[in-house]
Amino acid sequence: MKSTKSHDERIATMTFASVYPHYITKVEKKGRSTDELHQVIRWLTGFDEKTLQKQIKDKVNFEQFFQKAKLNPNAHLITGVICGYRVEEIENPLTQKVRYLDKLVDELAKGRKMEKILRSE
Repeated sequence: MKSTKSHDERIATMTFASVYPHYITKVEKKGRSTDELHQVIRWLTGFDEKTLQKQIKDKVNFEQFFQKAKLNPNAHLITGVICGYRVEEIENPLTQKVRYLDKLVDELAKGRKMEKILRSE
């Protein structure tokens, strides 16, 4: 499935704060904690807790969110399908990073072990 320019633009302008509550709901509904969610987000972005909370408070969009992030060097190990897209084949770098995050949240909600989610080679 190939993403379109309008799809990529919509993702870029969507605020992290608008999606974050959905991440919490998804993982808590499956018995995982907000702390575990934050651990996953910190692993991918390099944000500490204070910086993560600032991103939420400031209602930054995903483009700003990932501009400030220091992507984990093992992020390229995130593979599979999320929202109908194979993450390793997404051409737009920002859309790929957002889908990386979606994939990690999905794995957390599905009960995958944390050491598997936080890919270490």
